[in-house]
Amino acid sequence: MPMDARDRTILRDLAKEVAEIAALPVMEERRREWKRHNSLKPGRPMILIFPEGAWCELLPDSVLDCRDAEARGIEWELRRRIYVYRHFQTDNVIEKEWIVSKAIHLTSWGLEARHRDSPTARGAWAFDPVIHTPEDLKKLRFPEVTHDEAETQRRLQAAQDLFGDILDVKLKGVAHISFHLMHHYTGLRGLEQVMVDMRLNPGMLHDAMAFLEEGNRRIVQQYYEQNLLSLNNDNTYHSSGGVGYTDELPAPGFDPQHVRPCDMWASAESQEMAQVSPRMHREFALQYEARLLEPFGLNGYGCCEDLSHKLEDVLTIPHIRRISIAPSANVDIAAQKLGNRAIFSWKPDPTFLLDEITPEKLKPYIRHTLEVARGCTLEMILKDTHTCGGHPQRFDDWSRIARDLVETV
Repeated sequence: MPMDARDRTILRDLAKEVAEIAALPVMEERRREWKRHNSLKPGRPMILIFPEGAWCELLPDSVLDCRDAEARGIEWELRRRIYVYRHFQTDNVIEKEWIVSKAIHLTSWGLEARHRDSPTARGAWAFDPVIHTPEDLKKLRFPEVTHDEAETQRRLQAAQDLFGDILDVKLKGVAHISFHLMHHYTGLRGLEQVMVDMRLNPGMLHDAMAFLEEGNRRIVQQYYEQNLLSLNNDNTYHSSGGVGYTDELPAPGFDPQHVRPCDMWASAESQEMAQVSPRMHREFALQYEARLLEPFGLNGYGCCEDLSHKLEDVLTIPHIRRISIAPSANVDIAAQKLGNRAIFSWKPDPTFLLDEITPEKLKPYIRHTLEVARGCTLEMILKDTHTCGGHPQRFDDWSRIARDLVETV
């Protein structure tokens, strides 16, 4: 449907503001710093903020002016970029671009996860398993990848018509590669039962993980065969935090018309294994993930799970470059084991956002990590925030204090 003229004007005016921000010299400086950082070269720690669940408090629907639902979604994204620039003293890069995603679809794995929803808004759900016996594994199927080229061209044409003279409209296929095997399987089997299976039914668990490994390998192969992979050595969000800017990718022999896995970043994580021993993590998750990651040029690992005592195993992943150090992790141990072997992707405790942010409370916490991580390639990624208690200013205060410490410590 043609876009409402009023909505179109609102979006174009916002796009012009984004373009002006992207053209500022500080953005080019941040790109250079990310390339230095992602290559493990000495320099200051990098800072990013992703408010995630708290965005509804920073940019509620009430701030949107467009009428049409699709236009409001576009408006929100443009306002998000502007908000980040105006409020956060971080290294978030604002690019003069509008990404159009190709219309790529995957068929089902044969079984879909079921959950029992919480009666509370934004509350926690419970597992509702669909795999109960080894026989149920036979119901799983390898997904097939399809690409709707007509829909892709429609999206591209609509974006070019709206923003083509203001922003760089770019068509991208699959640019964020991330493997979540244990998350997938626990959704089908149930987390508690998977823990029991590690001791009482390990063969069934290995069969399931082997199937998911092969299925994900086939998906990536189909992406490659259908030429649906896109470079992510840019502002693409990588792993559980960080961005992809690097001069190390694409790999030698690169064909701009056909991106290969070796030209890209990829990542994996197994948050469900947080309370499992290093041996069991290695046996039931890491070995499968490492094989999937091997073809890629640079890799990340981890999310919200504590990897403090598993880092030696994680560092064996081929081409590992970024490792998540969760809020619950022991940063002293992590710094000692990591050194400068991979990016120390620290996730500070987001619960600081639940109360007033003051230097007296926050500085000692951040300072400790800055001091013990000397010699590491450190980044601070504030994320996993579900609320800021209705006080968006707390993000601003957090970023100001973190920036001050980075520049002084």
